[in-house]
Amino acid sequence: MTANRYRAADAATLRIVPLDALTLVFHRASGITHVVDSPVPEILEALGEEVLTAPDLLGRLTARYELGDADPVALAVRLDELAAAGLVERL
Repeated sequence: MTANRYRAADAATLRIVPLDALTLVFHRASGITHVVDSPVPEILEALGEEVLTAPDLLGRLTARYELGDADPVALAVRLDELAAAGLVERL
């Protein structure tokens, strides 16, 4: 069984605008603007155009943001939510 791999939606389809503590993510493909909080912007940035497994992404986020309590289950849930919204692709 191979692990799921993920990548952010094509950067050309996303408009990401920080707004104080929240971030607006306009998804051109659906026409929907998502109002998100951390860690969504960080996940999208960490993925970029690369394809990563959830453990690789968690490692990258842990290194960049010094996460002391990184939770792989919470990340998997968040990736599923982002995939359902079209902001992340599951490969």
